[in-house]
Order: sequence, then C-alpha cells, then structure tokens
Amino acid sequence: MLKAVFNILTICGAAGFAGVMLSIGVTLGGYWRSLPTQEFLDWFSTNNHFVSRSIPLIFMPTLIGLIGSVWLSWGSAELRYWLLSAACIFVVAVLTFAFFVPTNTAFASGTMGEATGAAKLNQWLTIHYFRIGFGWAAAVFGCIAIKV
Repeated sequence: MLKAVFNILTICGAAGFAGVMLSIGVTLGGYWRSLPTQEFLDWFSTNNHFVSRSIPLIFMPTLIGLIGSVWLSWGSAELRYWLLSAACIFVVAVLTFAFFVPTNTAFASGTMGEATGAAKLNQWLTIHYFRIGFGWAAAVFGCIAIKV
C-alpha cells in the first residue's frame, strides 16, 4: 500500500507540475508577451509571488513520492524507470534553481532594463517549455514503471 502511495504521489505530482507549468507558459506567457516589456516587468514585480507559491506545493509531493518509489523498487525491474523519472525531475530542479529562480528574481527586482527584459522573457519561455517536457517525461516513466 505504501508503495502505491509513493507511486501515485510521483506520477500525479510530476503530471500536475507539468500541467501547472504548461498553464503558466501558455496562459501567462502569452499574456506577458502581449505586454510592453516595462509593463511585463511591473506585472512580474507585483505578482510573482502568486506564481512562485504554486511550484513548491506541487514539486515537494513529487519529490517525496519519487524518493519512496525509488527506495521501494530497489532491486526490481521497475527501478530503471523510476531512475529515469528521477533524472527528469533532477533536470527540472536544476533548471528551476539554476535559471528560473535567479531570472524570476531579476524580473521582480525592478532593476532589469527593457531591452534585457524582452530578450530574457523569450529565453525564459523557451527553457520553460523544456521544463514542461521533462515533467511530462517523469510522469510517463512512472507510468511505465508501475506496468513493468
């Protein structure tokens, strides 16, 4: 039963994370691109906390589930798929902490210029879509793991 709970946390968490990121990318990303750069930076400075609060709420259960799923499948055929899922979540975490946290902080600081802001937003959205893909892949590998 515990193994099923961890598996559910991992798969639903990774898929949920990807869904939240897809919504941010498509909905907010489209909105942000429609704004003049300074308005986007002002919006981000005012509202970033709403976006940033959603990420730990969905990422932490995913991480807890993944650790449990890997631990409880140690030595079994499904382990390799949980490890692939873990690799995808690791990439998501690295992208989040190495790129998104500092970039979001720069957007919200009010010190970024318009020329830099427009280019950085385009880069942010491009990398964001890779993050979504890795989140989906983590969920898919989890689904494969439970079928092995």
